[in-house]
Amino acid sequence: NMNNIDIRKYIINNFKNTTIEEIKASIEESIESHEDDPLIGLGVIFEILWINSSEEEKKTILSNIKKGM
Repeated sequence: NMNNIDIRKYIINNFKNTTIEEIKASIEESIESHEDDPLIGLGVIFEILWINSSEEEKKTILSNIKKGM
């Protein structure tokens, strides 16, 4: 059974050598699948986005999330 750290490493390693277009396609496929399992990968991707965003970018991300609710 994988723990959270192993899952993060696995997902990050899967995306290390991908292009921006491939990452975009993977995100869109995960969302379109309406399955719960891809949410883990999307969560890791969101975590990376959040960690690497400035405070101003975080405000924009939060604003976009709020708009969609």
